[in-house]
Amino acid sequence: MRKSVITTAVAAALLLGACSDKPAASANEAKNAVATQTAAKAQATNVLLGKSPLQDQAPQFNLIHTADYAPAFEQGIKAHDAEIAAIVNNKQAASFDNTILAMETSGELLTRVSRTFFNLAGLISDDDFQKTEADLAPKLSAHRDNIYLDPTLFARVEAVYQQKSSLNTEDQRLVEYYYEQFVRAGAKLSAEDKAKMRDFNAELATLATDFSQNSLKSFKDDVIVVTDKAQLAGLSDSEIATLAAAAKAAGKEGYLITLVNTTRQPVLSSLSNRELRQKVWETSAHRAVATNGPLIVKMAQIRAKKANLLGFDTWASYAVADQMAKTPAAVYEILDDLAPKALARAKVEAADIQAEIKKAGGDFELQPWDWAYYADKVRKEKYDLDESSIKPYFEFNTVLQDGLFFAMHKLYGISLKARTDLPVWNPDVLAFEVFDKDNSSIGLFYLDPYAREGKGGGAWMDEFVTQSGLLGTKPVVYNALNIPKPADGPTLMTFDEVTTMFHEMGHAVHGLFSQVKYPSVAGTSTARDFVEFPSQVNEDWNIDPAVIANYAKHYKTGEPIPKALLDKILASNKFGQGFDTVEYLSAALLDMEWHSISADTQISDVEKFEHQVLAKHGLDFAPIPPRYKSSYFSHAFSGGYSAGYYAYLWTEVFAADAFAYMGEHGGLKADNGDKFRKEVLSKGNSEDLMQDYIHFTGKKPTTDALLKRRGLVD
Repeated sequence: MRKSVITTAVAAALLLGACSDKPAASANEAKNAVATQTAAKAQATNVLLGKSPLQDQAPQFNLIHTADYAPAFEQGIKAHDAEIAAIVNNKQAASFDNTILAMETSGELLTRVSRTFFNLAGLISDDDFQKTEADLAPKLSAHRDNIYLDPTLFARVEAVYQQKSSLNTEDQRLVEYYYEQFVRAGAKLSAEDKAKMRDFNAELATLATDFSQNSLKSFKDDVIVVTDKAQLAGLSDSEIATLAAAAKAAGKEGYLITLVNTTRQPVLSSLSNRELRQKVWETSAHRAVATNGPLIVKMAQIRAKKANLLGFDTWASYAVADQMAKTPAAVYEILDDLAPKALARAKVEAADIQAEIKKAGGDFELQPWDWAYYADKVRKEKYDLDESSIKPYFEFNTVLQDGLFFAMHKLYGISLKARTDLPVWNPDVLAFEVFDKDNSSIGLFYLDPYAREGKGGGAWMDEFVTQSGLLGTKPVVYNALNIPKPADGPTLMTFDEVTTMFHEMGHAVHGLFSQVKYPSVAGTSTARDFVEFPSQVNEDWNIDPAVIANYAKHYKTGEPIPKALLDKILASNKFGQGFDTVEYLSAALLDMEWHSISADTQISDVEKFEHQVLAKHGLDFAPIPPRYKSSYFSHAFSGGYSAGYYAYLWTEVFAADAFAYMGEHGGLKADNGDKFRKEVLSKGNSEDLMQDYIHFTGKKPTTDALLKRRGLVD
């Protein structure tokens, strides 16, 4: 591994000091000269240390080396420390400009390095990345604590906060943001309690990093190798070839089945070999228990202790206090209200599946590894629908260009043009420049579509550069998907994968359309139980008649999807909503209950705790496990969604209501897109989020549209 420039500088300085016979002054001069030369060399070779010269400051992925991060972080922290010290030591009375605005413009280098590193850590992680991340976790935690627990700095922030009424609305919002960040970090604690908070934060940072790295390791280690091709009956020739290619790439003989990050696995819908289905499901459901199980308990306990220090009974109370829900009671109310309705529908689905098992000659009770396989048979029976007949109409490039980009153009007037000149972090990544309806450039968008080793599971959006009117920056955003890459030939997508592509683009336009002055409250930097709202609204455009007619075409013949088949897809999409809702609710309740324990709660068996939670809420239904079990529940334990996974359902209330509103006002048309962009997508967190919604629809949302969307009512 290449040595970092900082390590090299230190080694050179020590060598000169030990070997020179010159006086100390000369030795110091020599040392300073070497340090200067080394710094100059670092600046020339480490592109992270300066602003990227590429358009919109897009990272120079082709010039970044893993060894560059440690010295860049070191310099970034040092520079940020100096900037914060200047604010703290300012002798002038605290003002918006010399305190709040000064903090908002500080840490430029650290922000740039952090965004690049942590985004790529989830996209191309390897042993070197993981080691760097583990080393950084406590350092970054300490750096954050040094800022938010500094009494002099907080006194300045509080002084501005007390006078905020004299500021304009956007400035007030930024002041409130910083004040709340300080208070929630522990700025009002005693010196003794601040020391405890630092210890808690350092330990949690390390534990979360360990959890994340164990999860990534699981994707590599928890795989299923099949040596007998006959066991893969039910898969297409193309799917089998993909598994063979995966095995070859991993240096294994046979066929390699890798896991996605949810409990359910796509391959289970096709495999006719029940024994193999069970093996796949059990590998998925029990992964990382040994490594992450103890971490989960410890993290939940420490989070509870942190909450107690800050005056909250539980971490859940602390976590939702600054969200739209405000209290755990409000979260439990909506989850528990939906649970019996979802379970009732799921049991009807289970009865249909059990009947199909019996019809097929099976003499066994429905188990989790049976659900997807026989649910497809029920769909075929009820709707004469076969998954293999659907995928040829959903070819990746056609879905992307003629579906997703077409819909975004119709709704918002934007165009996305390929930028093959921009460097990317993997050859499969696609880069685009986004143009507005007046042909002005909005920003850059990257799409990383395929699953691979070293990439996190699931799908997500994030930013390399955040939009800011203050800093004059345009957004540089990306979407990450995990579509299996075929060994050769076209990428044919499932309908769920198409929906996910549209979902993530909803996040992307939220970042791209931001028109906010301050980066801390720009783009997707909203409450967790609001940020999923734009993405869930965007999901439903994939079945808009004009959109689906434009992209659902047979990849060989170009023939549009037959209306009868499309009608079956849309009708069958309601079947399984009971399963989907129970699966989601179970995970959301697990997250809430883990973070509702007291600091002294002792949990020795993680899986037993899971069963107790589900039984408590009436959802311990064996055929439907939680979407994420605790040991690989990254949202809750390493992804910033602790006591926040409920947000997907909370925001779906908004999404269903908003989509129904747009349907009543003409659907996919520019008037709706322009209004949604103006009132919601452009605002970031610069205004009250509920008011943004009311400005769009004229009222608060109700659950009526959600129940219809999920097929839980007629």
